[in-house]
Amino acid sequence: MGQASATTGGLNRWLPYRIRFEPRMKEVPAWYPLAVTIGAIVVALFLGGILISLAGGDPLRSYAHIARASFGNLGVFSDTLVKATPLILVGLGCSIAFRMKLWNIGAEGQFFLGAFGASAVVLTPLLPPESPTWLFIPVCMLAGILAGALWGFVPGFLKARYNVNEIITTLMMNYIAVAWNNFFIYAVWSEGGFQMSRMFSRSAWLPRLADYAREVPLFRGLTVHLGLVFGLLAAVVVWYIVYRSRWGYEIRLIGDNPRAAEYAGINIRRNTILVMMLSGALAGLAGMSEITGVVHRLQGSISPGYGFTGIIIAWLAKLNPFAVIIVSILFGALILAGREIQPSGIPKMIQGIILVSLIASDFLLRYRVRIVRLVEEA
Repeated sequence: MGQASATTGGLNRWLPYRIRFEPRMKEVPAWYPLAVTIGAIVVALFLGGILISLAGGDPLRSYAHIARASFGNLGVFSDTLVKATPLILVGLGCSIAFRMKLWNIGAEGQFFLGAFGASAVVLTPLLPPESPTWLFIPVCMLAGILAGALWGFVPGFLKARYNVNEIITTLMMNYIAVAWNNFFIYAVWSEGGFQMSRMFSRSAWLPRLADYAREVPLFRGLTVHLGLVFGLLAAVVVWYIVYRSRWGYEIRLIGDNPRAAEYAGINIRRNTILVMMLSGALAGLAGMSEITGVVHRLQGSISPGYGFTGIIIAWLAKLNPFAVIIVSILFGALILAGREIQPSGIPKMIQGIILVSLIASDFLLRYRVRIVRLVEEA
């Protein structure tokens, strides 16, 4: 016992300080969450730089190349916005679910179902191919929104009625959605046995800026389509719902304190279902936007993981609808530039590091770090 005490005393002389973590008793300043987020991103980029170096690359040149390939001129910035468009909608869907502490991990499947719903309008067909664009677009939007909302309803109902963990149900339903789409891609709607459907009629395409290049020469080659407007309008709607409506107050109260919400007479079960449906509807609209604005046919490779990236975006934006737009553009740049970076897994690796850093940084919002000096006993 005496020897152990002597050893401890020796360590205390060499290391007279200790780190303690204490729960925060007061609200953090308004600037603190932003500072922690920026710090987490810096740490993530630093760690990513180390891995790039280990892979034989130059971190500074790699990050500079990402910036040039995504923001170097108006043309590539237009392509970045195209990649950001579905991310905005999926990020908004995840953020409103997370606001109520509902962990919707199924945005990827809801995205695929939204793409399926929009495709069904064209390929069934619900509308004749000669129908005008002004009719095709709203009907495709409605079909995509309803399909995504239906895919959000199932886990929402199971959570509300039977308290089934929504992380498991939403995650598993991603695989069902992909398999459902593949059945139609490989069999029912396959074009000549290929793993894709026939091309949609032009009237079912979302208008792009390049379509108006004859009237406005500056638009020549710009691929931004109407889906970006959908995303921007959706951000305004989600902001109004969350911060200016009674329903938004209920969502925030349930997320912050379910017992207080129940005591106040708020129907938690109904809100669980409605919020999951809204989250799924936004992801479904993202799928509709991608399939009618970019791909123009139903095929398997319509998403490089938009649904899972939306989770990172929602966390990084701290569930703020307008911040989702900015973060989505940054991740759109990372996806776009990732096509030119080798090894090809580097962009996804950076995304994963950012997510882990953000989750870890959340610890600093709940606990304060103190360095205390040890006082030796006489």
